[in-house]
Amino acid sequence: MSLIPLPESFFGPSAAEVAPALLGHLLIRQTPHGICGGPIVETEAYLTDDPACHGYGRQTPRNRVMYGPPGRAYVYFIYGNHWCFNTVCQPEGIAEAVLVRAIEPVFGKELMLAARPVTSEIQLTNGPAKFCEALKITRELDGVDLADSSSLIYIARHPKLQQFLKDRAPLITTTRIGITKAADLPLRFYLAGSSYISRRSKEAEKQIV
Repeated sequence: MSLIPLPESFFGPSAAEVAPALLGHLLIRQTPHGICGGPIVETEAYLTDDPACHGYGRQTPRNRVMYGPPGRAYVYFIYGNHWCFNTVCQPEGIAEAVLVRAIEPVFGKELMLAARPVTSEIQLTNGPAKFCEALKITRELDGVDLADSSSLIYIARHPKLQQFLKDRAPLITTTRIGITKAADLPLRFYLAGSSYISRRSKEAEKQIV
């Protein structure tokens, strides 16, 4: 499979547009022992005027990367124990990002299992902290260029994207998870046909005809 990075321009629009567009594309982590990762199947958008967004209000040392340029990795620590991985969107100076919530483990599965030993493969990457542990994503990757194939982590175009999306359909749009501010905004997107979704919305799935 050819692994060609998505261009920086892919990340230029609003996170609300980039988040669903990322579904199916390939999150690739490069290690001394080979690559690991797989297709993205769940995302959340965080917008510049969104009180749940880390960039809401002002720039700080923690959220500096969110202010651009687009196509960079924004990696942060939560609950004193877990890392989360985001893609920065919008032109430089506007703080928006897409939180990747889940991927399917396709490449280097043995490397991921070594980093995150689990008895059920579903538990390997079906959540933002879970796949970050499996891919060894930490603060050292904050600010990395996701459009550069030489980066330790990047996002590659899925060469069979339309078939993958068809196989994992339908695409569900619903509310985000684990936040209290702006919790009613429909800014979470996932492929209902994937087994690796962190949390399903039965209500949203029922509305799909």
